[in-house]
Amino acid sequence: MTATVTKTLDERLELFRQMLLIRRFEEKASRLRAKGLIPGFLHPYIGQEAVAVGICDQLRDGDALTSTHRGHGHMIARGADPKRMYAELYARETGYNRGKGGSLHMMDADRGFLGANGIVGGGIPLATGAALQMLRGRTGGVAVSFFGDGATNEGTFHESLNIASLWKLPILYVCENNLYGEFTRQDKHQSIKDVADRAAAYAMKGVIVDGNDVEAVIAVAAEATARARAGEGPTLIEAKTYRHRGHFEGDMARYRPQEEVDFWMKRDPLDLYEARLTGEFGADADAIQAIRDAVEQQLDAAAEWAGEQPHPDPSESTEDVYVDSYEGAALR
Repeated sequence: MTATVTKTLDERLELFRQMLLIRRFEEKASRLRAKGLIPGFLHPYIGQEAVAVGICDQLRDGDALTSTHRGHGHMIARGADPKRMYAELYARETGYNRGKGGSLHMMDADRGFLGANGIVGGGIPLATGAALQMLRGRTGGVAVSFFGDGATNEGTFHESLNIASLWKLPILYVCENNLYGEFTRQDKHQSIKDVADRAAAYAMKGVIVDGNDVEAVIAVAAEATARARAGEGPTLIEAKTYRHRGHFEGDMARYRPQEEVDFWMKRDPLDLYEARLTGEFGADADAIQAIRDAVEQQLDAAAEWAGEQPHPDPSESTEDVYVDSYEGAALR
């Protein structure tokens, strides 16, 4: 099944705005953490923005997705409010998890965002279960699971792809291959070059796409979602991309060769798309600058609002928390 996606200039400018919003959100979050305003770890999505925006462009209301420890970009691309995201990072009551989840476990069920996940590969079976529910309920919905190259070594990946292929579940498995599983380069933890090759073992369609080209990602996502909605089963999409920073904020990433970093920095997805917008698509430079200004103003206001929000009341520490133990039951 093939799908053709045609975008107007305004729609293309919106794609750029979404990618820029993710980039600036992450950069500001890193600065706020350096000032001591955000507790815990941050795993910036900087450099991979085209994957989240491209995939989520093809999702509808009622679709679902699961994320990873590097999940802010997926959530913003799905339409989450940066104000509430910053509030969650600030551990404030008005955050998406009432200040109790932080960066690694943020979620927005209203948008079908079933959560970031601190466990490598942890979101893959969750999305597979959501896809099964959609199939059984005949909702026409599609599930998406984002994960990295390292997660494709986990049992959850192989078990999920096996059952999804067997039952023709409506799901997209999206591997954001940024070449590194934490601090280990892909060729040191896998004998294959292309993760998409693993689809063949499950009689599943496997696709490789330039993860730094947002419109290429959209085209692949359009075909995969169309196949899924038509009952033709899952697709494994490998988006070749690169994270600009270390595994987490504070990781200097000295394990990466400088020539490799230089190569990928020249393929920055925002720079590439801006060049197409002002060149091939005829966008006005003033329109681009207006987007930049609006994004900065939005995020400045969002962070200021978040910093003014109250912390959760200690008396509510056990509310909205699941404890799987007999002792924990007494707390509830």
